Amino acid sequence: MPDRRQPDSPTDDNPFAAPPEGRPDQPWQPRSGGGGGNGEEDPGDSDGRRGPARWDPTDPIQRRARYALLAGMWGFFFGIFGIPSVGLLLGALALYWGISALRGKPAAATGEPGAPTGLDALGPAARPQRTAAVSGLVTASLAILLAMSSYGLQLAYKDFYVCRDDALTQSAELQCNTLLPNNVLGDVLKVRQ
Repeated sequence: MPDRRQPDSPTDDNPFAAPPEGRPDQPWQPRSGGGGGNGEEDPGDSDGRRGPARWDPTDPIQRRARYALLAGMWGFFFGIFGIPSVGLLLGALALYWGISALRGKPAAATGEPGAPTGLDALGPAARPQRTAAVSGLVTASLAILLAMSSYGLQLAYKDFYVCRDDALTQSAELQCNTLLPNNVLGDVLKVRQ
């Protein structure tokens, strides 16, 4: 309703609001992250950058951490959707990229013997990259586990799969159920009528 006005509060810092009555307009200035709006650097900003650390695609550590996350995630999906060969390949790649991201040296490594290496050398930018690399390792492990269990199941019940694939009639296919064990896994794999 246009006739209702909200009370002015001293904490209201809407940049689009009109200035209070009696105060002249001021030109727009970008907000600083806590420097008080006077253009000074924040005390915690030692390298002059503001905000969270950005992804640098030229840095091999950050690139491998992201590749590990993506490859592990897609490997897991391929393992769930029944394409274990692609899941195994992507899982192996994600393991390699994740481990190399966690152990690698940054692009601008210093030659000092006591200098941190790997993701620790990135400082505050290491946290999202470490999270991506560890998540890639976890999803890669799950993708490899799914692929290996799928291959193990096919190897353990090879006679059943060969019998089922060679069956020419429905009754011959139902006879293949005798090759399965009498447990939950056998009940899942059974040929239904």
